[in-house]
Amino acid sequence: MRVAVVAESFLPHMNGVTHSILQVLRHLRSRGDEVVVIAPSSSWMEDQAPAEVEGFPVHRLPSIPLQGYTNVRVAAGTVSRVRRILAGFAPDVVHIASPFVLGWRAVQAANALGLPTVCIYQTEVPNYAARYGFPWLEDVLWQHVERIHDLATLTVAPSTFCMDQLHERGVQRVHLWRRGVDTARFHPSKRDGALRAQLAPNGERLIGFVGRLASEKQVEDLAVLNELPGTRLVIVGSGPLKDSLRRRLPDAHFAGFQGGEDLARHVASFDLFVHPGESETFCQTIQEAMASGVPVVAVGRGGPLDLVDASRTGWLYGPGDLGELRERVKDLVYDDIKRRAFAEAAFQTVQGRTWPVLCEQLVGYYERAIRVRHRQNNVYVRTYLEQSSGWDGWLLPR
Repeated sequence: MRVAVVAESFLPHMNGVTHSILQVLRHLRSRGDEVVVIAPSSSWMEDQAPAEVEGFPVHRLPSIPLQGYTNVRVAAGTVSRVRRILAGFAPDVVHIASPFVLGWRAVQAANALGLPTVCIYQTEVPNYAARYGFPWLEDVLWQHVERIHDLATLTVAPSTFCMDQLHERGVQRVHLWRRGVDTARFHPSKRDGALRAQLAPNGERLIGFVGRLASEKQVEDLAVLNELPGTRLVIVGSGPLKDSLRRRLPDAHFAGFQGGEDLARHVASFDLFVHPGESETFCQTIQEAMASGVPVVAVGRGGPLDLVDASRTGWLYGPGDLGELRERVKDLVYDDIKRRAFAEAAFQTVQGRTWPVLCEQLVGYYERAIRVRHRQNNVYVRTYLEQSSGWDGWLLPR
């Protein structure tokens, strides 16, 4: 089929949205599909912004930097411009990843052309408002999210928490689409003794976090782990809060951004993985830790509710209860037998959740959206003819 992928953010900026898009593009290439990507331009690391990915062309739209996070770009341009690109490519379906600004234009443009859309709900943008100093914007942003997904042919969400969240906001036609994990790259065999000796020269237990160093990840909550005896906190990632977090977590090792095999080695070398962010719609890094044979302590909200089986693969703690976070970490970090049992259960739990399996499920949603839109278009044409000329529509397919 022909697929237009509209990316709210894309390379060279690497995040959960970009990562899942790359996996989808790889899968569509393996199927022999034709794809075009529409994404914001990037003045940041412009030489690393590819003109094509997996052999598919990338159409870049003008963009402006997000205040306070300059490597994130917000696309400018009009609905008409997006419509012209879509009309020129003539896709069978439009995949809109984490729609908000560019995605809002794309869903309008696709509807104007009678094209089916699959909107990927992936970022809880309204919840970011309070964390970035604009709590009064949350309801307004939710109304915008509702408008986008109401226009979509169908929406896929990454967790049962998100499905319930959208249903409570009145959004219909929501389906579950989780994320895959590379179980070859993220594997217990990647545990690196030399790296552990470097990070824990006195044999400390390593407590790891992986993610953007930004307000919504709540990395500062990990300060409650600062003085746990015989442990060391390892922070993998980069972002606008890296300097302030270094001050809040003076004994932690900041490994910076890691990718590929380097990331796999770091994750597998942890003894315990922690994630305090309350705005995670899925939390891919939890799956990567579990695939690496590392148990997890995460906040009990959002995507982690589906991923962490409490008392088996890790622990969940109540949002905002940092005392419980500390106790859950202590429970595993000082009990080698329990931690190994949780680690084995975590590893077994994610086997089979590969990207090819999950991407083929997404293709099934594409096909469903095409069928739904085809029926809708037939109804629209039949109604138009009946109203404009008095025909009963008997020539049109039912």
